Amino acid sequence: MSPRLLLCLTITYLVWGTTYLAIRFTLESFPPFLMMGSRFMCAGLLLALWLWYRGASMPTLRQWRNCAALAGFLLVGGMGLTAVAEQTISSGATTVMIGSMPILGLFWGFCFGARPRWYEGLAIALGSLGILVLTGGAEFRASPAGVGALLLAIASWSFGSQLPRRMDLPRGAVAFAAEMLLGGVALLVISTVTGEPWPRAVSSQAWWAWGYLVVAGSLVAFSAYMYLVANVSPTIATSYVYVNPPVALAVGAWLGGEQIAPQTWGAVTLILAALAVLSLGTWRGARVAAST
Repeated sequence: MSPRLLLCLTITYLVWGTTYLAIRFTLESFPPFLMMGSRFMCAGLLLALWLWYRGASMPTLRQWRNCAALAGFLLVGGMGLTAVAEQTISSGATTVMIGSMPILGLFWGFCFGARPRWYEGLAIALGSLGILVLTGGAEFRASPAGVGALLLAIASWSFGSQLPRRMDLPRGAVAFAAEMLLGGVALLVISTVTGEPWPRAVSSQAWWAWGYLVVAGSLVAFSAYMYLVANVSPTIATSYVYVNPPVALAVGAWLGGEQIAPQTWGAVTLILAALAVLSLGTWRGARVAAST
């Protein structure tokens, strides 16, 4: 992999691992769709203004339509429902559950005609076992609505991750700005239709967390992720789900005071084993390809 791809992977591994706690902090003052909508709207506007200043070309009508479809799956379905789930499920447990992403990614890949390599299948099997261990915990049994929202979010995000290389999209950051703008508008419309109340008071912790989501979670990490899905396999692009859980658990316990259930450690161990298999398989495959 090129240094740029490795940097993008590192960003999605570490930054997104911390954003789930930031989401929990913002939910103390903001309702979920309003929080996510304002976050992506602000990030999209900032990025669009910077691109306009640099003289970037506007997307075509077809590209706007494709960006709207991606925003619907990734931002509205994926991130909007994740925020809904985090109202009742801790940030660490949410992140571990999202480790099931490659399972659905594999299913959608089959639908598009892709066939996984042996090590990708083994990694997904280990990750799936980890998720089964996790969902046996009391936190998930106590919140069926949160689990349902989270499963829908995972299905929506994993499907959307299959689409960029099959669509006519603007080049580079123009696509990211369009997706965040359109996703932000859609989330704010949903917030209005569902009657979410505007916060009467916002704590300083919620404002700092919201700002972190705009800059680090949206402008930096989402752009890095969209670069990955356009340049590497879906399995590699979504491999952040294996690294985010230990990061989120550590940050949640340290800064958020979240309790870590015993079975969660077993789930994290299995998910880290899946990451090791995926990494070694990718490395060996790259060496074989380079020698031929």
